[in-house]
Amino acid sequence: DLFWVGILMAVCSFMGLPWYVAATVISIAHIDSLKMETETSAPGEQPQFLGVREQRVTGIIVFVLTGVSVFLAPILKYIPMPVLYGVFLYMGVASLNGIQFWDRCKLFLMPAKHQPDYVFLRHVPLRRIHLFTLVQIICLAVLWVLKSTVAAIIFPVMILALILVRRLLDFVFSQHDLAWIDNIIPEKEKKKEDDKKKKKK
Repeated sequence: DLFWVGILMAVCSFMGLPWYVAATVISIAHIDSLKMETETSAPGEQPQFLGVREQRVTGIIVFVLTGVSVFLAPILKYIPMPVLYGVFLYMGVASLNGIQFWDRCKLFLMPAKHQPDYVFLRHVPLRRIHLFTLVQIICLAVLWVLKSTVAAIIFPVMILALILVRRLLDFVFSQHDLAWIDNIIPEKEKKKEDDKKKKKK
């Protein structure tokens, strides 16, 4: 998918067309459609991951329909904008589940006794988790402000600057803490590994 995005960005650049972007919400929805999980589970129990249903149908249909929507402009103009904003808001909120950043943001408003058994809470003190989340929120706010002003032209440079911010965090947090709160391994996988280690002990 990323290969085709790269090819199409080059083609669009030469032809003066808008760039083809791998939209986050569409990408997460596409990834969710690929995973196979058990359909029956006890109440409160997480469904088990069975494997990947490899296919390209989802992506093709989404982008074909996006292209067709250009020709449906005379009809689509009758749809009220609040309805479209509502659809986009729902898609955005629905895709937040399972994102560690969102889970950590919710911890700000959650008493300790009601906190779920997140694996990073087992290994990193809560105040350190809050500090890391606060740094991410500030970076997000700065990017949002820049994107909304005339300085939006330097937005790609600011994205690159986040790499520098991440390197500076190495001086604030230990590698142990960063391994649990800033790792690419999914939360479920880390939790399974941690549970296995505890059972062995």
